[in-house]
Amino acid sequence: MDVRIQIYEFASSAGALEGFLYRRNSTDIDVNTLSGWIANLSEAYGLLAAEDRQRIQPGIDQTLGRAVRSLEQALSGDHPFIRTMRSMIAGDLPASPDDFRKVKWFQKQGGPVNST
Repeated sequence: MDVRIQIYEFASSAGALEGFLYRRNSTDIDVNTLSGWIANLSEAYGLLAAEDRQRIQPGIDQTLGRAVRSLEQALSGDHPFIRTMRSMIAGDLPASPDDFRKVKWFQKQGGPVNST
């Protein structure tokens, strides 16, 4: 399979997970759905070639890091979901689920930027 497809599918699942978990309460989390989702992400992460994973790791750290921060607010910090997600993060975690300091490549090239 083309590596671009693999990266897209991993990244879209990670981003969807981040959005799904954003500011959720523990009572709003379907543990069965989340269990499969995180397991699939972890498996996909492990299947990405090391060189490809290294190239996108800073984005993974930010996206999954914000998801971890949301989960930490809903579940205990030592929850197996959090441990699994942290195993895919190589750098520093964002400060909060709202930590969007990174400027994206298209913004650096004159793309649209939020005016708010």
